[in-house]
Amino acid sequence: MTRAETLLARARASGAIIATAESCTGGLVAGAITDVAGSSDVFDRGFVTYSNAAKQDILGVQTEVLNLHGAVSEEVAMQMAEGAWESSAANIAISVTGIAGPGGNECKPEGRVCFGLAQEGHPTRTETIEFGALGRTQVRQATVDYALDLLLAALS
Repeated sequence: MTRAETLLARARASGAIIATAESCTGGLVAGAITDVAGSSDVFDRGFVTYSNAAKQDILGVQTEVLNLHGAVSEEVAMQMAEGAWESSAANIAISVTGIAGPGGNECKPEGRVCFGLAQEGHPTRTETIEFGALGRTQVRQATVDYALDLLLAALS
């Protein structure tokens, strides 16, 4: 059973409805979930907010937070997850924002991804993972896998 299949089974068992908010993965987390037939009973929607303007307009990320911390930050990941949760029928939402590469800099290196998890009845959680300069495709896939694992753990 794939991660996504396991996630959907767990979501069904717990009555969870999932939403995603994605930047660096461009919808790949939502895609992994919806690749599984029948996912519509637990997956509400996905937001692809690649630009800062989209993060602000669609998810309500505050300009001040973007200016102070940058798009690749736990603060922005938190607001993305909360925005997805509030703008959907979901009771759990995951967000990802990062630098898939190539590029990055000494302060925000390639492979850094920030995650947010907003869940009904729980405080929003964030974390940053340094996947390293694996290359764009590998960073994005590692991000998808990690996001699915975070959702699985939250629904345990």
